[in-house]
Amino acid sequence: MEWFGDGDYWLSRLVFQRALAGVYVVAFLTAALQFRALIGERGMLPVPAYVRRTPFRQAPGLFQLRYSDRLFALCAWAGVVLSAALVAGAADRLPLAVAMAWWAVLWVLYLSIVNVGQTWYGFGWESLLLEVGFLAVFLGNERTAPPVLVLFLLRWVLFRVEFGAGLIKLRGDRCWRDLTCLYYHHETQPMPSPLSWFFHRLPRPLHRIEVLANHVAQLLLPVLLFTPQPVATVAAAAIALTQLWLVLSGNFSWLNWLTIALALSAMDGSLVARPPASPAAPLWYEVVVLAVTAGLLFLSHRPARNLFSRHQRMNRSYDSLHLVNAYGAFGSVGRVRHELVVEGTDDTATPHVGTVWREYGFRGKPTDVRRLPRQFAPYHLRLDWMMWFAALSPAYARPWFGPFVERLLAGDRDTLRLLGHNPFPDAPPAYVRARLYRYRFTTWRELRTTGAWWHRTLVREFLGPTRLSR
Repeated sequence: MEWFGDGDYWLSRLVFQRALAGVYVVAFLTAALQFRALIGERGMLPVPAYVRRTPFRQAPGLFQLRYSDRLFALCAWAGVVLSAALVAGAADRLPLAVAMAWWAVLWVLYLSIVNVGQTWYGFGWESLLLEVGFLAVFLGNERTAPPVLVLFLLRWVLFRVEFGAGLIKLRGDRCWRDLTCLYYHHETQPMPSPLSWFFHRLPRPLHRIEVLANHVAQLLLPVLLFTPQPVATVAAAAIALTQLWLVLSGNFSWLNWLTIALALSAMDGSLVARPPASPAAPLWYEVVVLAVTAGLLFLSHRPARNLFSRHQRMNRSYDSLHLVNAYGAFGSVGRVRHELVVEGTDDTATPHVGTVWREYGFRGKPTDVRRLPRQFAPYHLRLDWMMWFAALSPAYARPWFGPFVERLLAGDRDTLRLLGHNPFPDAPPAYVRARLYRYRFTTWRELRTTGAWWHRTLVREFLGPTRLSR
């Protein structure tokens, strides 16, 4: 095996690059369509205020130099176009250096977005896309065979994603050890999918088998990625299948799809198609790949140490460029689902017992009990996800929830576009309030009788009736 070219992975690289470019399309599209209300100049957590108090070294990117909503939109839509061109294979028709520069531009653009995204971009799959996107810069194109060193680094990322998630579960919630977590998870996960109700209603012995299969997928299969072929290919294929199971059972943005792409990069493509002959890698390319590999392996000591720490951290970036990160998910699983229901009234009188309140509808998170959850992943509904966190911890939502309510009271169009239903299409409400409910999936009998997928009971008031100050 050559260190700077292994034709057996020609097809694997091609499929991986197309899949990664597809994830980039979704990520940039999500940013372009949602940023004004979230982090725009008049957003809930505006970028200009953030960069004024944040040094460049802490959050490097283009928007530290200059920010405007127009510039952000230009960068996000440019990312969509450039990514879509890569899906079509544009980079393979260019000289190697130009193709690398193209991937590098995408990485810089998305790094710039994430580093000013604040709470809205604090998800593990943001760092994962940046780490994988950085490696893609050095993966080459059809002008050279796939570099084995970069393929190894992609496998190292996949190992940390899966093994880290497996360890955090064993060290975390007891239900992962007694195989009962999926008694609750399908119901209490951040954003259920159309099939989550049905997954939740599977017999409990099957739930225990699901948990056991999860432990095999996350604790055994990642180790097999570093064994000779075809064992590594079988392990990667099994990981991809478990990720498809997660795609069916929930909405986790592009996390599962990016993990599948990583698994594809570990498969021996020669088992499917004979690789074409590739020219030898130029010397400058070999030097760059060696230097990057050495640097990333050096930086990897921190996430590697985290894996074996008794105080393992989930989804942590160790540097402002997000080059090598720690991953993990669901170290604890909620037994009860709480949801915030936001309501408004156009009655200008002081709210009283007879006040009529109307609910705002969200695109993904449960509100209307008769509405079957929708499938949105790999698209990421940032506000809906943060509402789930807000129901868990009011303190976590404090920086943005007040501004969110203010924008509802003002009838802000950009904010209303993030919602699924605005009950005040003609004029904004006089008052807005938020109430905390306990939600649970209905039983088969309740579904047949009421047509409702959810049952909810009021827990307490989250935010009392609020109006704009005069």
